[in-house]
Amino acid sequence: MHRFFPLFGVGLISVSSLLAQHAGHGTGADAPTAPVTGQPPHLTQGWVPPVEDRMKFNYVLIDRLEFTSGDGADALSLDAAGWYGGDKNKFWWKAEGTSQLSGRAEGEGEGEVQALYSRLVAPFWDFQTGIRYDRTWGAGSDRGRVFAVFGFEGLAPYWFELEPTLFVSEHGDISARLAATYDVLFTQKLILQPRFDLNAALQDAPKFGVGSGLNNVELGLRLRYEIRREFAPYVGVTWLRQTGQTADLSRAAGVPVDDFRFVLGLRLWW
Repeated sequence: MHRFFPLFGVGLISVSSLLAQHAGHGTGADAPTAPVTGQPPHLTQGWVPPVEDRMKFNYVLIDRLEFTSGDGADALSLDAAGWYGGDKNKFWWKAEGTSQLSGRAEGEGEGEVQALYSRLVAPFWDFQTGIRYDRTWGAGSDRGRVFAVFGFEGLAPYWFELEPTLFVSEHGDISARLAATYDVLFTQKLILQPRFDLNAALQDAPKFGVGSGLNNVELGLRLRYEIRREFAPYVGVTWLRQTGQTADLSRAAGVPVDDFRFVLGLRLWW
């Protein structure tokens, strides 16, 4: 026991010396300090440069490039969109159109383009605003109009993709559109996509075949096979039903108000 105390004392002295040295190097007058240069620390102290988190990206999706055949004339349809920007702010463009390939209306068609500013306002949800331009073409039927666009695009609970949008035309006419899709994965490559589209308007626009109230409802079912994620052919069916005053305008023009179609198409993105 009498040998323990001298050893214990030597140990305390050693520990005290180490602590004093550490304190002197860390807080004394001779402690190293970072040079004051006005530059970021990673340029003066050898730190790893920060990761760039404000990069810009772009994306293009041809969601539907399809040939349709059914009760009405055969037609070729396109629905495409894309964006450029960062995580919060983007420029969006959207385009869709249909051109008749046979029947009484061969060569006629209609389409629209949109240019939008998009802002992330909640997880998985963007607010979008901008302009939309519509155009119809054919024998004696060329006409167009411009809209202001206000809408949202995002992912709802249970993985529904929704696009509710409000339009105000150059003449003050107000209309609305809702598009909803859902992907059912049978495998990682075989995917069934139900689609629902609804259009409505507050005012009549007979020149464009639009009446007030609910204009039409369209249901679609497309089965695609992703040979690659970016390349997916598909087959499917669609059913369009016009309603209310819009249906009356179609009957007067000799256009069917019910249209069931088979579709064959291609989905691409890059």
